[in-house]
Amino acid sequence: MNKTLVVYGSSTGTLQEYAETIAAKLGAEVMNVTDVDAGKLKEYTNLLLGTSTWGSGEIQDDWYDGLKELQKADLEGKTIALFGCGDAESYSDTFCGGMAELYRAVKDSGAKLIGQVDASTYSYDNSEAVEDGKFVGLALDVNEDNDERIQNWIAEIENQL
Repeated sequence: MNKTLVVYGSSTGTLQEYAETIAAKLGAEVMNVTDVDAGKLKEYTNLLLGTSTWGSGEIQDDWYDGLKELQKADLEGKTIALFGCGDAESYSDTFCGGMAELYRAVKDSGAKLIGQVDASTYSYDNSEAVEDGKFVGLALDVNEDNDERIQNWIAEIENQL
């Protein structure tokens, strides 16, 4: 596996726990988005980017500056996978919408995007993070035990990193 960094933005610690779990299973480094700049991103071949979802489907607050760093970074040739968490019970109409903002920030960057997940295995009403029946990354519902989803996703992407 090439050099991999898991970057997260988390307000309550939930997404941080998911990020740390993913990083540990992959043997990757993990950093809060507040500690990452374009220069740091250059050091890695693979980037796994995660955000929690807030309000009406927005990214976690620390990611607003993080998106600026992503836009400054040369992502050409990198492999990127996205993950995010949301609350499908209370916010079923904007479930994991924050991932959509990360996706829009990297989709035309020249990076290879991996790790899309079949949306039919989730119970939610709407999500901007779904394209062609798939989430743009791993969607994690804070109301569920996500261990199996994380394990299956890692098994899918691991050989592409």
